[in-house]
Amino acid sequence: MRTTVGLWIDHRKAFVVALTDKGEELGLIISKAEKQLRRSGDSPLQGSYEAQHERADDSRQRSRTGHLNLYYDAVIACIADAESILLFGPGEAKGELKKRLEKRNLGKRIAAIETVDKMTNRQIAAKVRQHFTEKRSVIGSRGSHLTRSTRGRERPCRPKAQ
Repeated sequence: MRTTVGLWIDHRKAFVVALTDKGEELGLIISKAEKQLRRSGDSPLQGSYEAQHERADDSRQRSRTGHLNLYYDAVIACIADAESILLFGPGEAKGELKKRLEKRNLGKRIAAIETVDKMTNRQIAAKVRQHFTEKRSVIGSRGSHLTRSTRGRERPCRPKAQ
């Protein structure tokens, strides 16, 4: 069964859209990582932070990193069987996930990475369908080696390395 996956991701949640031969499957993965907190002395009114505050901040960061590691592992487990992956989202999470996929030798499956703002679940699903539909569409009159890009220009289609 052929599966393509679109993934909207930030540090708080990941919305997964899997397109299979049987149809479309949607999934949501919630992160338990807290929002990154400011250090207690960073206010311009209070002056710079003191050395004693660094240790507490460091433990918070370690805790947040641990939660993010579990979150990324759950996301990878959800999308590991996909042949092609579209990563998109507003922040740095997509780049961090890309590095983890490459470490697990899944980086070749990434079709594209895009920066987009917040989207509704319906907008995410529509974007994934549109991306993979346009990728599969072949222009018959000009030859089977060309595909149509999003701007209407033609570009060569490269076969997947297996």
